[in-house]
Amino acid sequence: MDKTQQIIALTQLRKSVEKLGSSTEYGDPTLLRFLIARSMDPEKAAKMFAQWLKWRAAFVPNGSIPDSEVQDELRPRKVFLQGLSRDGYPVLLVKANKHFPSKDQLQFKKFVVHLLDKAIASLFKGREMGNEKLIAILDLQHIAYKNIDARGLITGFQLLQAYYPERLAKCFILSMPWFFVSVWRMVSRFLEKATLEKVVIVASEEERDFFVKEIGEVLPEEYGGRAMLVAPQEVTVPPVEG
Repeated sequence: MDKTQQIIALTQLRKSVEKLGSSTEYGDPTLLRFLIARSMDPEKAAKMFAQWLKWRAAFVPNGSIPDSEVQDELRPRKVFLQGLSRDGYPVLLVKANKHFPSKDQLQFKKFVVHLLDKAIASLFKGREMGNEKLIAILDLQHIAYKNIDARGLITGFQLLQAYYPERLAKCFILSMPWFFVSVWRMVSRFLEKATLEKVVIVASEEERDFFVKEIGEVLPEEYGGRAMLVAPQEVTVPPVEG
């Protein structure tokens, strides 16, 4: 799609959103993410955008979810926010062997949103541009059956697909054991084609080398980088202007 067609699609999207009674006080990069997620169909993108606005107002009424609301999920130190990759994407690293299926699904959903919001906000330079993306790393090394959480994985991907369109740059899955293959097959049925295409299962040495090169020095030393593990509660995101 050329620039002219893009402008026309964005104009149609704004009109469709207004017809649905929603606000379009967002920049083109934000709206374009919704268009891309719905194959540049303004009507479908408008519905998705309106649903996102409604969800955001209900689920994150104060603009962000504080650490205090997700303490049970933060305490095990199973997720880390490692800074920016070589291409400038925030890197979220999940150590699955420290995760156990949550008994509080609402808090788990809030935790996922808390992490996604914080990772994206770490890119803000005074204000949100709207086209920020992130890289996720799921490390399955040393996991046991008690760590397997298909429901949690599906929940995370569904939140990402429904409310964070075009926010995922790549998702690397490391050290997948044989007993997790069937779990991943089931989980992947819930993923849209565009999401699946961004998932890289790192199995060979060549894929490992690509992974290390793609992320760069912000990887912890144990993964081939030079950084220390950084818990999200230790990360302060820049303030947003206005």
